[in-house]
Amino acid sequence: MEASQLMLILAENNHLETKRLYLRPVTLADAAAMYEYASDEETTAYVFPRHQSLAETREAIANFFMAAPLGKYAIETKAEHKMIGTIDLRVEAEALRGELGYALNKAYWGQGLMPEAAMALLSLGFDSLQLLHIQAFHNLENPKSGRVMEKIGMTKEAQLPLSRLWRGKPVGEAMYGITREDWLKHVL
Repeated sequence: MEASQLMLILAENNHLETKRLYLRPVTLADAAAMYEYASDEETTAYVFPRHQSLAETREAIANFFMAAPLGKYAIETKAEHKMIGTIDLRVEAEALRGELGYALNKAYWGQGLMPEAAMALLSLGFDSLQLLHIQAFHNLENPKSGRVMEKIGMTKEAQLPLSRLWRGKPVGEAMYGITREDWLKHVL
């Protein structure tokens, strides 16, 4: 499938729905809800630098989520209609590969919401985009993120010791992944 076809499929699927969640484009109206968790040290410890102001969150939304919105979603609860996190599927069209990334307000941890959102993106990636492989990375000091990956059927494919610099210190990462073939076995 050509890159332009993949982008069209992502554009056609910019709103997804699960049992408890809406996945939709991130807008500036989400700034206060995002700042709630983006300014929290525990939530951001392994994901991105903690936001220092609402203005910084608005800039992040404009520059990351709105500048190139395809494959990037706000996670909104159906019950509260509150934006509680983000999830994205970055597609490498030439290789038919994707990378999953996510962040969730800690007030919603442990409820199975992130695996629910991630399963929707795996379905999009494998069923609609026909990707061959989807991967995700987590800091070795953050095994909870790896647990999310396991819950959605991913397996650890590599452990990368001291693979990148994070907040001024070398850290290791684990790479998890799932193939389209394994996805089809997992969901059937």
